[in-house]
Amino acid sequence: MIDAHPPATGTDAGTRHDDRATLTLRLVNIAAVVIPFVGLIAAIGLLWGVAFNWLYLALLLGMYLATAVGITVGYHRFFTHRSFKAPRAVGAVLAALGSMAVEGPVLQWVANHRRHHQHSDKEGDPHSPHAHGGGVIGTLRGLWHAHMGWFFSSHQFATSQDGYAHMPEKLKRYVADLEKDPLYRWMSGAFPLWVAVGLLAPAILGGLLTWSWTGVLLGFIWGGLVRVFLLHHVTWSINSVCHIWGTRPYRSHDESRNNAIFGVLALGEGWHNNHHAFPTSARHGLRWWQIDMSWMLIWAMSKVGLASDVRVPTAERMADKRAR
Repeated sequence: MIDAHPPATGTDAGTRHDDRATLTLRLVNIAAVVIPFVGLIAAIGLLWGVAFNWLYLALLLGMYLATAVGITVGYHRFFTHRSFKAPRAVGAVLAALGSMAVEGPVLQWVANHRRHHQHSDKEGDPHSPHAHGGGVIGTLRGLWHAHMGWFFSSHQFATSQDGYAHMPEKLKRYVADLEKDPLYRWMSGAFPLWVAVGLLAPAILGGLLTWSWTGVLLGFIWGGLVRVFLLHHVTWSINSVCHIWGTRPYRSHDESRNNAIFGVLALGEGWHNNHHAFPTSARHGLRWWQIDMSWMLIWAMSKVGLASDVRVPTAERMADKRAR
């Protein structure tokens, strides 16, 4: 596997990106992130007792947590950064759950994320909010690109089902290690199957628990469609919000930042500066008060033999990379 995590070099590694994002970028970004959440909460309140109740809340949160773990623990920390080892059956389950998040086949997701780390906030980064022009138009272009616009860039994605066979060569090289494994190659190719399972499971549960077609429909809407929308919005906010808003306690070669709100909503992924400073660490919340539910799960897995060789930076290494 190529080195997708080049170290910061030179004495200005932690300061050369100190120029703050413009106020316009920050205001537009926070509006774009907050408004959909407010709309979702308002919809839940207005529909409570009519088309939403405790059952559908449980389906929404249950499916959100399961598929979010597939992204955070599976796609990100296990497949992309190899921050721990796990039995192949565990890897297969994580790949299936990550696919149910509808963020792309595992090989494709990993290729783009490894490329992001190699070129973070520079030319070649697939989803940086920076360097998209000045003024309001440039600000909006950068925000749209980082949050979801990059997703529609044809040169970023393969046209094949498994996200590999027709992947551009510049992306293929990032996943040569995973492509050699027939199980993970098959899991990636079965992406449409896992998407269908992720959408149908809450619909079936809703129908069985209410014994009605209305339950099927509402289970599909809340545990399927709304859950996908919520998880996408949170995941994409790591690309946009966490490169604009937050703190930078560690030296890194980019604009990655820690954001406590998304540290919680994204199950630990919001401690983004920590992650970019120590990309192979299975733990992103490096302080005791930095809630990292993905790390808690990995830690628990390690205690029952489902995870091994868990990688976490030493206290000395963290002290050495502290921003000065």
